[in-house]
Amino acid sequence: MRDICRLCGKHTLKIQVGRILDIQIDYFECLSCGYVQTEAPHWLDRAYREAINDSDTGLMMRNQRNARIVLGTMFMLNILEGVAVDCAGGYGILVRMLRDYGINALWSDPYCKNLVACGFEHESGSADLVTAFEAFEHFKQPSIELDRLLEISPNVLFSTNIIPEPTPKTDEWWYYGKEHGQHIGFFKFRTLQYLAQERGLNLLSNGSSHHLFTSKNINNNLWNLMMRFNKIVPRLLSRKLTSKTWQDHVHIVERS
Repeated sequence: MRDICRLCGKHTLKIQVGRILDIQIDYFECLSCGYVQTEAPHWLDRAYREAINDSDTGLMMRNQRNARIVLGTMFMLNILEGVAVDCAGGYGILVRMLRDYGINALWSDPYCKNLVACGFEHESGSADLVTAFEAFEHFKQPSIELDRLLEISPNVLFSTNIIPEPTPKTDEWWYYGKEHGQHIGFFKFRTLQYLAQERGLNLLSNGSSHHLFTSKNINNNLWNLMMRFNKIVPRLLSRKLTSKTWQDHVHIVERS
């Protein structure tokens, strides 16, 4: 049984049957780009009754780590004084953390309520960096969504777990997210390479979870070194940044 790849438009091959929520579904793998995907996701209304699923116990820890990685990436791209837009920004936790560090970060997410970064929404316009953490595996049409991100910035920093090879069965890999049904597409490293090459971009990756599409030439080894030692990045950059915490407080008070 074959279907059409939602990422590159080439043929896919049915590889297994699994369950999402209480629904039996088919999984397909693209014979060209390697993208692993569910059948057309008709269950998403149920899956997104809550934008943040209850099983996501790593939410706060992940945002702390991602904030440090954003700092290091912006430093390496020489855009520390630029604008960062967090797409799929959830409750706004990452944006608030980045602003507390001193980054001019803005929030965007049509599916979730902004709880802690209110007043710093991205309405329109370009930015120096766009982030999309734990979002690509949710996209119905990842190529189209990537192009939308690139309309904001030529630098896209994102996270999604690379699916192992050979492709694991649905009961062998936790990232399929069977309990919440929100993960509908999974990337091999060559899938990310395809996306970068099609757009004339450089791909940096730690080979597992974090990746950067960029128009700039950045040494992947140095970037991975920053990733490995991200806990010391805020301290190293503390003299280059001034927290926006009080400035933001004044802004919100004056606006109200």
